[in-house]
Amino acid sequence: MEFLYSYGLFLAKTLTLVLALVFIVIVVAANAMRGQHKSEGNITVTKLNDEFDRIKDDLRHEILDEDTLKLDDKAERQQEKAERKARKKALEAGEDDSKKRIFVLSFDGDTRASAVEELRHCISGILSVARPECDEVLLKLESPGGMVHTYGFAASQLTRLRSAKLRLTIAVDLVAASGGYMMAAVADHLVAAPFAYVGSIGVLVQLPNVHRLLRDNKIDYEMITAGEYKRTLTTFGENTEKDRLKVQEEVDEMHALFKAFIAQYRPQVDLASVATGEVWTGQQALARGLIDALDISDEWIRSRLDDSDIYAVNWEYKKKFGERLSSLFEGALARAFDKVTFSWLHRADKEKFFS
Repeated sequence: MEFLYSYGLFLAKTLTLVLALVFIVIVVAANAMRGQHKSEGNITVTKLNDEFDRIKDDLRHEILDEDTLKLDDKAERQQEKAERKARKKALEAGEDDSKKRIFVLSFDGDTRASAVEELRHCISGILSVARPECDEVLLKLESPGGMVHTYGFAASQLTRLRSAKLRLTIAVDLVAASGGYMMAAVADHLVAAPFAYVGSIGVLVQLPNVHRLLRDNKIDYEMITAGEYKRTLTTFGENTEKDRLKVQEEVDEMHALFKAFIAQYRPQVDLASVATGEVWTGQQALARGLIDALDISDEWIRSRLDDSDIYAVNWEYKKKFGERLSSLFEGALARAFDKVTFSWLHRADKEKFFS
């Protein structure tokens, strides 16, 4: 038994090492291929009206008797015939009786806001066909925030829609915090679920420092810079009070820019009371002017099916096998990191609430 236990332990260690090496090779290969094939992709469009109709029909055939189904189908055919006749008549008269078109986008943000590449392609496509002051865009946004410059770029993508006079509604079902709220604030109309997390208008910088560990083990760390503030706080070097003051100054400046951005798009918000880095539920956010209404994306879409043609627009890259496998590993790691980061930074004071 001892031999089998030792042998099993050896196999487990060997397998772990092999998997680690394979993962490293896949990531390196995938990153190399991304640079060559990143532009290869295409927009996919799904008409949500048809999706809802299929679901409705499936349910009708399960719960209604045959006679009722026949009557419903007859009434539906008559309505479709009347609508086609009205459209034909309007076209002959030179009128445009087409419905409003709503384009639905999704943004699932990580700390790097890496989905911004897909977002920019979708927005470019929509801008090429959308009718100003007629069509509308709904963005389903989920993000705990992350890097300032990447989320600033993502928010700038959304301003393209407003500049083109397309009404932008943003729906937050789960969370739009920090950089996520920076994006959300661009909306003409911002809605959130009652218990979604919203806010966190703040900026932070954090990093570990192992200088004393290196010093105690007689390990020197050398760094040569040109420019007084080329490097301030570091992980390996000795941080000084001057370094900390400089970083604090930069953080304060970035926070001021963040607040100015929010004030530009949501002037009704009392920044002195909300720009504290706190997060609130949708209900609390509504009372503070951070959102315009309580709603969820599913109900928002359902309520507009009758008078609008609604299209879900996505951008999909053509990935090779190595890239797809790498994305699975990277996605799992990113989600785990984001979950831990959001838990530490934004919900530490709310862990006592459970349902």
